[in-house]
Amino acid sequence: MLQTLKETVSWLKPQIPEGTKTGIILGTGLGDLVNNITDKKEIPYEAIPHFPVSTVAGHKGKLITGRLGGKPILAMQGRFHFYEGYSMKEVTYPVRVMQLLGFEYLFVSNAAGGMNGSFQVGDIMLIEDHINLFPEHPLRGKNQEELGVRFPDMSEAYDRKLRQLATDIAGKHNIKLQSGVYVGTQGPTFETPAEYHYFKIIGGDAVGMSTVPEVIVARHGGLKVLAFSIITDLGVYGKIVEVSHEEVQAAAKIAQPKMAFIMEEIIKQL
Repeated sequence: MLQTLKETVSWLKPQIPEGTKTGIILGTGLGDLVNNITDKKEIPYEAIPHFPVSTVAGHKGKLITGRLGGKPILAMQGRFHFYEGYSMKEVTYPVRVMQLLGFEYLFVSNAAGGMNGSFQVGDIMLIEDHINLFPEHPLRGKNQEELGVRFPDMSEAYDRKLRQLATDIAGKHNIKLQSGVYVGTQGPTFETPAEYHYFKIIGGDAVGMSTVPEVIVARHGGLKVLAFSIITDLGVYGKIVEVSHEEVQAAAKIAQPKMAFIMEEIIKQL
């Protein structure tokens, strides 16, 4: 994998603005943040050597380079999921590319179901920790020391200073910002009421089908991580209703401008 990564990086590096240190992964229905990017250049995933391709509605499948908050960034408009049939190495391949490009920060967003009784559809949840329930670990297999240590520490998967910045910015601008623990599952089915109840019992506040693999690999590679969930449906007893992928996308689009604002304000301060 190291050789293919180097080939991807070699092809991509001339396309990336000099000094880019921040990567952004945009989840379901959250791709409109790219409208805030200036000096924008789009690179279809299909054009990038060895890069996977998005197959899910709401994931456009483009790398976007440019500036956000006055700083050079690289954004993924569309991510890859384990449920699409990709291996964990493929799901997290773009994060490895960012690592070898010398990035220092990874910002991640997703759409999630909320189990916390105080959550409402449209809330933004700052992820403070996660529970990994995926059936395969992204670091399974022979470890390559060039990419990271065999047993990486996960005591602070989501950077404390970045989370504090997000909290301060939200407070200053009267943006409601929840915080909690994200449960990562395989998907692609939405959760049953019993599963929602179980995830809440084990300490989860929101559940989704992404993010955890990318975060693990980012931390293995030394990147500092900040992540948000948009609560697009509720798994709270008495509030569970039938949900569709289209409804999730619609709910995410309504909340995303506030999340985009917080991200941009943080990037200004990096």
